[in-house]
Amino acid sequence: MAGLTAGIGLKPEHYDDALRCRSAGVWFEVHAENYMIEGGPRRNWLEAVRREHPLSLHGVSLSLAGSEPVDPVAVAGLARLVRELEPALVSEHLAWSRFDGSYFPDLLPFPRTAEALKQICANVSRVQDAIGRSIAIENPSHYLVLEGHDFEEIEFLTHLARRTGCSLLLDINNVFVSARNTGTSAERYVDAFPADHVVEVHLAGHRPDPTHGQRLLIDSHDTAVAPEVWSLFERLVARAGPRPTLIERDAELPAFDVLMAERDQADRRLLLREAKVA
Repeated sequence: MAGLTAGIGLKPEHYDDALRCRSAGVWFEVHAENYMIEGGPRRNWLEAVRREHPLSLHGVSLSLAGSEPVDPVAVAGLARLVRELEPALVSEHLAWSRFDGSYFPDLLPFPRTAEALKQICANVSRVQDAIGRSIAIENPSHYLVLEGHDFEEIEFLTHLARRTGCSLLLDINNVFVSARNTGTSAERYVDAFPADHVVEVHLAGHRPDPTHGQRLLIDSHDTAVAPEVWSLFERLVARAGPRPTLIERDAELPAFDVLMAERDQADRRLLLREAKVA
């Protein structure tokens, strides 16, 4: 991770721009599932980008928080991709999306119980053993208050990191959206998050729900990073120092230059913190 500053999520529309990009410290993240294929133009483009820039693989379907062991076929596919691309970072979500052989197109919540912690630790360990390295686990977005927890979320993530040796990915937009939706404090969450375990930060946009408006924010990844999320990011960096930081955009994709301008905002904040420490 040395030398990584701020990066952007890479979509096929921007492959050519990414190849031409020469911004210092820039890196690109892709959803791993989109590249678990043998050859073809998509893999050829990604491998060309990898020769010019560091890559990060971000998983969206391992279902680490599911009640069943992780799918061995999916894990094998990820392990093969990690071997072939040698990414700088590998990450996944603290959520479930698979049950009884069926996959669901959502990252679903779960009760943070002792039993769930044991199962997730086992799943994370299986993945790490298969890929031969640690994986970063991302904090989820919440849309309602779920009952039945034995642990607070940060406590749960800290136990997970300590027991498995995994690292953590702090998605600050998830923090803001969850806090607004559940009536908690985003600032207290960011201040309490175990920075020693954080190897990556995500920044993204959100929208009010079409029906409920500002009472329910949706982690949509289709708008620019909100001012409140930038403020939380600055709060984290002031306390914990710089971490590789990604601008996520998965829909309503703007021009590459627009994304890079937003990436540069993150980069300036990271470099300013480094300059103050020096």
